Amino acid sequence: MTDLTHAPIKPTITMEDLTKVDIRVGRIEAVTDVEGSRKLVRLTVSFGDHTRNILAGMKGEREKPAEIVGRQTLFVVNLGAKKMVGEVSEGMLLDIGYADGLTPVLAVPETPVPTGARLG
Repeated sequence: MTDLTHAPIKPTITMEDLTKVDIRVGRIEAVTDVEGSRKLVRLTVSFGDHTRNILAGMKGEREKPAEIVGRQTLFVVNLGAKKMVGEVSEGMLLDIGYADGLTPVLAVPETPVPTGARLG
């Protein structure tokens, strides 16, 4: 395992700030290449009552990005839509390690839960 240089803790937020972030479990249904991008793939993610396309910069992080199809992981679902390389991302994948220069890993539930379950 790689040693980690620990970053300082970010400024304190209130519980009200935290409750504004809508984090849900999604099941990755498909991973496809985003043409014209060196980093981005399109994740088609089911949240139980709806499906979204979420772009994630994992091309250089995983040899086979499609290996995560069928996995449950955590997503922020109440970010505004963002257009990148001509495509719209409707949320954000939560992963662990990128900010610390590590190869990112998915933030996954300990055991399977209903798709769409909320954090909290």
